[in-house]
Amino acid sequence: MKKIMLLGSGELGKEFVIALKRLGQYVIAVDSYNDAPAQQTADEREVINMLDGAALDAIVAKHTPDIIVPEIEAIRTERFYDYEKQGVKVMPSAKAANYTMNRKAIRDLAAKDLGLRTADYRYATSYEELESAVAAVGIPCVVKPLMSSSGKGQSTIKTKDDIRKAWDYSQSAKRGDIAEVIVEAFVNFDFEITLLTVTQQNGPTLFCPPIGHRQERGDYQESWQPCAISSERLKEAEVMAGQVTKALTGAGIWGVEFFIAKEGVYFSELSPRPHDTGMVTLAGTQNLSEFELHARAVLGLPIPEITLERIGASAVILADSEGINPIYTGIEKVLTTKRSDIRIFSKPSARIYRRMGVVLTYDHTGADVDAVKERAIELAKHIKVIINEVAKS
Repeated sequence: MKKIMLLGSGELGKEFVIALKRLGQYVIAVDSYNDAPAQQTADEREVINMLDGAALDAIVAKHTPDIIVPEIEAIRTERFYDYEKQGVKVMPSAKAANYTMNRKAIRDLAAKDLGLRTADYRYATSYEELESAVAAVGIPCVVKPLMSSSGKGQSTIKTKDDIRKAWDYSQSAKRGDIAEVIVEAFVNFDFEITLLTVTQQNGPTLFCPPIGHRQERGDYQESWQPCAISSERLKEAEVMAGQVTKALTGAGIWGVEFFIAKEGVYFSELSPRPHDTGMVTLAGTQNLSEFELHARAVLGLPIPEITLERIGASAVILADSEGINPIYTGIEKVLTTKRSDIRIFSKPSARIYRRMGVVLTYDHTGADVDAVKERAIELAKHIKVIINEVAKS
C-alpha cells in the first residue's frame, strides 16, 4: 500500500481517489476548502492555500507521502523539485507539473523546443502589452491567463473594444499570482479533440480513442468518444502527444488537446492528469476509465492495452445561481432512460456556471455517436441545481 497525497480535490480527483481505493491505497486529499469532492472519499484531508510554500512543506512533512499527485494549477509547484530530492515521487514528475501548470512553459516547449505546430502567440504582462500582442497576432484572438483551468479567465477578442474586458477578466479569474497572459491567434479548425495519453513506468506509451468536445466560456460542455478523425490526422496527433509527454517525463495520464484543421493538427494545451472531457470514459467507453488508467500508471501497475468497448457521451450539469448546500431535481428522468447514467459531484457550494455534475450516455459501437451525444445534452437539461441557502459573507 502506498500513501498518496492528492493536491486539489475536485470531481476529477474524486474519481481518481475511488480508483486508488479500489487498488488498496491510502489517500490524503488536499484543497483550499473543506469537504471538496475528493475529500469525501479519501482517508484523510487537509485544507490549505497550496500557493503557500511553507504550508505545503508542512503537510508534506506531516504526512510523509510516498507519492504526490497534483490535480490543479494553483500550487507552489517549484517545491516539487525539493520533494523529489527528498525521495517523494511527484507524478507524472516535478518537471511535468511545473511546465504544464504554466501555459508559457508548455507552449514554448511545444513550439520552440519540439517544433510542434501551434497557433501564433504572444505574451502580455499589462494592458498595454496586451494591446500590442493583439495587434501582432490579429483579431479575432484568444486571451488566457498563464495559470488557470476550466476556462477561467479566458475570453475571445472579436473587436478592439474587447481588449480591456479581456484583460480585466483574465486578472480577476486567474488562478495563482501570475498576471501574465498568453494571446493566441484564432485557428480556423474543423473540430478539436482530447487525446488521452498514458505514459508508463515500465511499458509503452498508450493512446485512448480520441474524444471530441465542445466548449463555451473556455470550459467543456459535452464530450463524446470516439470522435471521427482520419487515420492520418490521428497518427499526427499521437506523434505530437508522444513527443511532448516524453519531454516532460514521468508516468500518468495526460489530456492532450489538439485543433484539427484542413492543413493539419495544431497542438493546443496539455494537462498532466485526468481531463474533464475524459469523464466520458465513466460511461464505460473503454476497458479502463481515465481514472483507472491514471491510478495504474502512477502506481507502476501494468496496462496491457486500451480498448474501445462502446460509444459514449457526457454533458455537464451547471449551476445557474450561487449558494450552499445545493439539491438536485430531475435525476429520476436520467435514471429511467435506457443506457444513461449520472454523476453528482457533491460540491458543498454552487456559483453560476460551476460544474456540479455530468450526465453519461452510451450505446454499442455501431450506434450513432451524434444521437448518443444529443441524448446526453437533452437529459442534462432536466437536472436542476436548487439553492436553498445563500452563503454568508
